[in-house]
Amino acid sequence: MTLVAILIANESRPAITDAVLAEARAVMRTEHQPRILHGEVAAEVLVPGAGADAPALARRLRAALASEPIDVAVLSAGPHRRKRLFLADMDSTMIEQECIDELADTIGLKDHVAAITERAMRGEIAFGPALRERVALLRDVPVDKIDALIAERITLTPGGRTLVQTMKAHGTHTCLISGGFTLFTGPVSARIGFDEAHATTLGVRDGHLTGEVIEPIVDKETKRATLIALRSRFGLDATDTLAVGDGANDLDMLGEAGLGVAFRAKPKVAAAAQVRIDHGDLTALLYLQGYASAEFVG
Repeated sequence: MTLVAILIANESRPAITDAVLAEARAVMRTEHQPRILHGEVAAEVLVPGAGADAPALARRLRAALASEPIDVAVLSAGPHRRKRLFLADMDSTMIEQECIDELADTIGLKDHVAAITERAMRGEIAFGPALRERVALLRDVPVDKIDALIAERITLTPGGRTLVQTMKAHGTHTCLISGGFTLFTGPVSARIGFDEAHATTLGVRDGHLTGEVIEPIVDKETKRATLIALRSRFGLDATDTLAVGDGANDLDMLGEAGLGVAFRAKPKVAAAAQVRIDHGDLTALLYLQGYASAEFVG
C-alpha cells in the first residue's frame, strides 16, 4: 500500500517551506518529489512501502515538525481517498461558536451554560442530561431572538463553505449533524450549502422556548447511526466516508467514518481521531483528500 504524507498550514501563516519539505522527505525516507497543493500552505509526498504503519509515521513526522505551525497526516493514497459522503458537526466546527452559549448570553447566563458545555464536549459529563439542563435555563426566551443572534454573532469557520461546495461539485453528499438545534442548523446549513441537516428540536410555545427538548436528542449514537444510514442509502463503502467534529459527542461518528478528523478539538477527541487539525482552516479536509487549491469551488 502506498501512503501519502500531507502537510497543512494556515493560509494566514504559510509555513511549508523547502526546508520543511526536505525534513519531511527525510523523516519519511522517500525519494518522491513533493506535490504542492497550495503555495506554502499545503503539500504532500508519497511514502511507498508495503505494510508501513501510517499512525506511527504520522507521529514521527508530527514530532519532527513540532515547532512549526503545521498539521500532518499520513493516509492511504488509494482509490477511496476522495470521499463521497461527508458529515460535519456544527458548533465549534462549521461555525466558530457554541449556539447554546450564545443564546444563554442573551439572558445573562453565558458563563454558567458555557461551563456545562465545555464539560460535556470534553466527555466529562453525559451529553443528554447536560443538554437538558442547559435548555431548561432558556425557558421563556423569545424565539425571535435567535434570528438576530445568528445574524449578529454566529460566524462560519474559515474554509467551511469552500469545503462543502468543492466536495459537492465532485459528487459528494454532505450532511450537517448537530447536537444543537434545528433553529440554528437550518439557517447555517443553507448558508454553507449542505445537502441536508439533522439536529435536536427545541420546544416552542407562543413564540417562546419552553425550556424542553423534543426527543430524541441528537447524541453521539445518533450521529454514528446517521452516518451508517446515509452510507447504506448511497451504497458506499466505509472508506468512502469523511466526518469532522470537535467534541466527545462526535467520537463515535469519527470512529465510524473512513476518515475521521478532529478539528481544533478537545484533547480526548484529538487523541482518538485518525487525523487532527489544529492549525489549518476547514480547507485542510480538502488537502487531506488530495485536492489542490486550483480545484476549490466557492
